[in-house]
Amino acid sequence: MTRKVASTSATVLLTGETGTGKELIARALHELSPRATGPFIRVNCGALSESLLESELFGHAKGAFTSAIETRTGRFEAAHGGTIFLDEINSVSYQLQVKLLRVLQEHEFERVGDTRTIRVDTRVIAATNVDLQDEIQRGKFREDLFYRLNVIPIYLPALRERSDDIPDLVTFFVRRYSLANGLPVPQMTADALRYLVQYDWPGNVRELQNYIERALVLSSSNEITADLLPQHVRGLAPVRIGRRAAEDLESLCTELVSRRIAEIGEDSSDVYNQVVNLVEKELILQVLRQCQGVQTRTATRLGINRNTLHKKIEDHGLTAESR
Repeated sequence: MTRKVASTSATVLLTGETGTGKELIARALHELSPRATGPFIRVNCGALSESLLESELFGHAKGAFTSAIETRTGRFEAAHGGTIFLDEINSVSYQLQVKLLRVLQEHEFERVGDTRTIRVDTRVIAATNVDLQDEIQRGKFREDLFYRLNVIPIYLPALRERSDDIPDLVTFFVRRYSLANGLPVPQMTADALRYLVQYDWPGNVRELQNYIERALVLSSSNEITADLLPQHVRGLAPVRIGRRAAEDLESLCTELVSRRIAEIGEDSSDVYNQVVNLVEKELILQVLRQCQGVQTRTATRLGINRNTLHKKIEDHGLTAESR
């Protein structure tokens, strides 16, 4: 898909978990395109506040704000004739999304604090590690901007979904870091490779890359053996905190359901609602405690609206806990 669409100027939306290689695909789209001789400009939208991001993208005129001591060219203008890569596009504020939509549709914008319209010829590639349609339902992302970005959607599968690629990736990273560190290229033992293929890779290719570099640096022979891999990759270390919390919560909910069903008895015709309410209450209680009672964080963790959470807290009598 990347090779097929690279030769066009169509907007591309890359979706995938962190560490799957979205920037790598964005660079490939640029380098395989007629724009390859032009600039490739990357902007991490999640790393800047709304006001800074607007100035970063569109530039600003001298005197536009207190620290604007000179006119500055924005990233869109700098990417003229080339490609601009908007990483973490889901982090852009709702207000700034309006200006982005205009650039995508009209290929023009004004610098912050200026009235002169600037036209640009720039290909836009955006990336996100969340489902933008979910963000639309939550009122955090404009539907019209989504459809304008989603001209060519490319999904990057997680590494656990393509474990057949791991041996080739291992070979590539072993060679890369051997050359970078001036070391002879070692062999990966069968046991070590087996652990790498079986591991779940929550950090995807970036995590694999880091562990290969680590093993290479620690190796004192011409082999990378299993003992050079982190213990959790080999299944020897305790489950990490986040996973343990999830497993504890699942175990607790299972116990609660079993106990509640036994208490209700066979004659009840309202088992479903009673059990669902009990589990929902316990779930909210546990996440509230993990988030130290902060409702905004709790709502985000649960994936629900803050007003919805507030109502559920009142319904379940958890007001004191939320304080």
